[in-house]
Amino acid sequence: MWQQILQSVRSYDLPQRNVIAASCALGGGGLLVFWLLSRHRMRTIEMREGWWGSGEKPSRDKEDESIRPFQVKTSEKEIQDLYQRLDQARYTPPLEGAAFNYGFNSNYLQRVVSYWRNQFDWEKQVNILNQYPHYKTTIEGIEIHFIHVKPTHIPNGQTPKPLLMVHGWPGSFYEFYKIIPLLTNPSGEDLVFEVICPSIPGYGFSEAPHKQGKHFSQLAGFDTVAAAQIFHKLMYRLGFQKYYLQGGDWGSLITTNMAQMLPKSVKGLHLNVVFRTKLGLCDLMSLMLGAYVPWLVGFTREDSRRLFPYFEKNVYYLLRESGYLHIQATKPDTAGCGLNNCPVGLAAYILEKFSTWTDKSFTNLDDGGLERKYSLDDLLTNVMIYWVTSTIVPSMRFYKENLSKNPNTTPSARTGVYVPTGVAAYPNEIEHCPRSWAKRKFKKLVTYTYMPRGGHFPAFEEPELLAQDIKQFVQKVERL
Repeated sequence: MWQQILQSVRSYDLPQRNVIAASCALGGGGLLVFWLLSRHRMRTIEMREGWWGSGEKPSRDKEDESIRPFQVKTSEKEIQDLYQRLDQARYTPPLEGAAFNYGFNSNYLQRVVSYWRNQFDWEKQVNILNQYPHYKTTIEGIEIHFIHVKPTHIPNGQTPKPLLMVHGWPGSFYEFYKIIPLLTNPSGEDLVFEVICPSIPGYGFSEAPHKQGKHFSQLAGFDTVAAAQIFHKLMYRLGFQKYYLQGGDWGSLITTNMAQMLPKSVKGLHLNVVFRTKLGLCDLMSLMLGAYVPWLVGFTREDSRRLFPYFEKNVYYLLRESGYLHIQATKPDTAGCGLNNCPVGLAAYILEKFSTWTDKSFTNLDDGGLERKYSLDDLLTNVMIYWVTSTIVPSMRFYKENLSKNPNTTPSARTGVYVPTGVAAYPNEIEHCPRSWAKRKFKKLVTYTYMPRGGHFPAFEEPELLAQDIKQFVQKVERL
């Protein structure tokens, strides 16, 4: 018992320890003070031993910590192989009037594949990918890919703010290509950022972990906490001691874990989605009362508008949009095998998410509304990143590693976030988290913005809106 108390005391800073020492000298009353202090102690996620390379971890050799330049390249042989597979594709006619309600409409899919085969210029897109500096470095036994973009011009009196931006599934580092110039080369005397965009291990040009998780024991596989630890090491290796974080989808969870792990290194955390894995009693009461007396449970009118039509009438939407999750969280390699061998299937599987996750109403359109928000060049570039690297399977495994254990019992679920946090809530996001709910997890919620438009991929879809919200958040944090 006393060893546990001593370990707890060591987690406090020196002034707190002095208070505890004086309190203990007062006997029973002092123990009460100690208990009250322990309730408000900032908990963190512990960093853990990590080795994700092939084979056993070397016992003597030090890991190569060099930062190595990298360029995206593709051979003519790979392109010809792609064309051959596209030419041999088979299609099943869609049901009449089905639009995107059964998944990717095969009539429109043939148009996308025809563009891919005959008009899409991958060499041109490779040059676009290489417009920003790419690098690789080895961390915990695997190669980590990232782009690192520094400002070309620094306004007078400004110091570039380091900003790590993390993507999700089925996206990639390419999602950030349109927002990067808005952050690194702003107009006037605006804030300026130095942006680092890594590829999650197993996605794109980052090497996939080679170790499986022990899913029903205390030994975790490569989950968001493992990715958070690697990205902290990446930032330290680049020479940053304090930095800002931004993320959506898996990137939201990874950056949240980073803030929980090393809060003193995180100046601020900006998220464009907040996931809740558990509805507590207070949340259920909020849902019961919020539709009728939203002010009583801390809901705004906008919370009610976004939450209740969805909750009361469109529970089916969540079921419809989460089918892929159940596959990837259980047997990802089976479905992934087909996707890794068929580019048409891969495109349908990935691009369907860019339809319904961008706007729920797009399911009723024959083309899924894809070209209303994106260009086929941008969409197919993201698909090609998965295709040329054969990373659809390891990207799907990330779900199994994270969801094979109860998310409500993980250290992340039991740990609050104490760094300044900003949330951009988009109206077409998969799920809405009201500000009052977000504040229970994020103890220093600096900004919460109801964005006027946009969905699950805001950096790709609405880069100006996201950039503006990030800047407003950082400006407030810098004044704290």
